[in-house]
Amino acid sequence: MLLENYQPRWMNEELQLLRDATRRFVEKEFIPHSERWNKQGCVDREGWQKAGTAGLLCASIPEEYGGGGGDFRHEMVIAEELEYADVAAIGIGVHSGIVAHYILAYGSEEQKQKWLPKMASGEIIGAIAMTEPGTGSDLQAVKTSAVRDGDDYVISGQKTFISNGQLANLICVVAKTDPNEKAKGVSLVMVETDKVESGFERGRNLEKLGLKAQDTSELFFDNLRVPAENLLGPKEGEGFKQLMQQLPQERLIIAVSAVTAMERALKLTSDYVKERKAFGQRILDFQNTQFKLAERYTEARIARSFVDDCAMLLMEGKLDPATAAMAKWWTTQKQCEVIDECLQFFGGYGYMTEYPIARMYADARVQKIYGGSNEIMKMLIAREI
Repeated sequence: MLLENYQPRWMNEELQLLRDATRRFVEKEFIPHSERWNKQGCVDREGWQKAGTAGLLCASIPEEYGGGGGDFRHEMVIAEELEYADVAAIGIGVHSGIVAHYILAYGSEEQKQKWLPKMASGEIIGAIAMTEPGTGSDLQAVKTSAVRDGDDYVISGQKTFISNGQLANLICVVAKTDPNEKAKGVSLVMVETDKVESGFERGRNLEKLGLKAQDTSELFFDNLRVPAENLLGPKEGEGFKQLMQQLPQERLIIAVSAVTAMERALKLTSDYVKERKAFGQRILDFQNTQFKLAERYTEARIARSFVDDCAMLLMEGKLDPATAAMAKWWTTQKQCEVIDECLQFFGGYGYMTEYPIARMYADARVQKIYGGSNEIMKMLIAREI
C-alpha cells in the first residue's frame, strides 16, 4: 500500500475520471490484443483509431485543433495507465506528447488545422525521425539532407530506430537544409507518406530486445519531394533550436514511464513474495527481502516526487534542460535497477517471458538509450555546473 496511497499534488477529480476511463478502455480494447500485437510487432491501426475515439490521443492539444484541451498532466495519466496495464509499447507518447507538440509549437495555422485533428482522431499516426545509422544523440551531425528546389524540398538520407515507423503517415524529419552548417543548418520537414509517389521506403520492422508491440523501423529517403510548405517553422535553420526546446518534455515523458514501471514492478513483486514460500516461510519474511524492498520502495517514492515536481515546472514553462536531463537519466537508471532486483525475487520464474516481470526487464533497457543516452544527459548537466 506504500505506493498506492500516494496522491500527487496535481491530481484532481477531472484527472481521476480520465484515469478511470483510460483504465476501462485499456482493459477492454488493448489488453485482449496485447499478446497478438507483441507477436506481430505493431499495434493494429484500428487500435489507434479506437484510442482516438476514446480521447486518448492528443489529450494536451487544444480543442480547437481536435485535441482534448488538457495539459501535460492528462498525458501523464494516460501514459501511466498504459504502463500499469503492460501495454506501454503502444507509441502514443511519441504521437501525442512529442510529434503533435512540435506541430502545435512551430506549425503554421494551416498546418495545425491540417494535421492535428487527424492525429487526435487516430486517422494519421505521427513519428519523429531523428536517429541515423551513424548519428545517435549528436543531432547536429545528421546527414539526411533537405534541399530546396522550387516549391519543393528534396529529401535524401536514412533514418533508423524510428518509433511508429511502420505505421506512421506523418513523419517529422530532422534534416540538413544547409550542409555547411552544424546546428544552424538543421530544419524540421514534415513528410506525409500517403501523399508521396516515390522516393520514400520503409525498411525492416526491427526486431528488438523489448517493447515488442512498438513498431520500430528503418526509413529511406531517395530524392523524395515534399512541398516546401511542409517546413516546420517560419524559416530554415530553426530545427536544432526547436528540438532543444521540445526535448525536455520528451525526456520527462520517458521519466514518467520509468517511475510508473518501478511502481508496477514493486507491486508485482510484493504480491509474489507474500505468496511464495521457501524454507517453510514466505519470501517476504526474510530480512533480506524486507530490506531490499524497503530500499527500492524508497527510491520509487523519491522518483515519483521528483517527476511530479518536474511536471509542474513543465506546465509553468520552467523546466530547464538540465533538470529534465536529471529526471531522465536517474529515473531510467533506477528503473533498470529496481526491475532487476525485483526479478531476482521471482527466481527462475522471473526469467520466463510469460511472467510480466521478465517482459518489464527487457522493456526497461532501452529507456537509458533513447531520448538521448544517459551519458549525454550527464554531459548536459555537467555544462551547468
